[in-house]
Amino acid sequence: MAITASEAAIKKVVALKKKRQTPEAVLRVGVRGGGCSGLTYFMDLVDTPEPKDKVFHFDQGVTVAVDRKSYLFINGSELDFKKTFVRTGFEFHNPLSGRSCSCGDSFTL
Repeated sequence: MAITASEAAIKKVVALKKKRQTPEAVLRVGVRGGGCSGLTYFMDLVDTPEPKDKVFHFDQGVTVAVDRKSYLFINGSELDFKKTFVRTGFEFHNPLSGRSCSCGDSFTL
């Protein structure tokens, strides 16, 4: 399987790279221990992926890198971006997630 990204997420990453003036940046995503459900997502714009990262390429020059350990937890996920009255930000639609907290920032398998 792979990581996918919605059109909204791709557009937001392009806008962030343009705002930061880092057109070649790579979006690095993964999971860490923590949060009220056990695991939390993280993301950052970096210059290059790490040598052992899984790398995915999308339209408009967007590249997403995932470390191998995190990939075990988010394999098959879709990265999305939503803007609502209540919340604005990136979301992971993770089919492996068994339960998540009410804020949606952490999950468990």
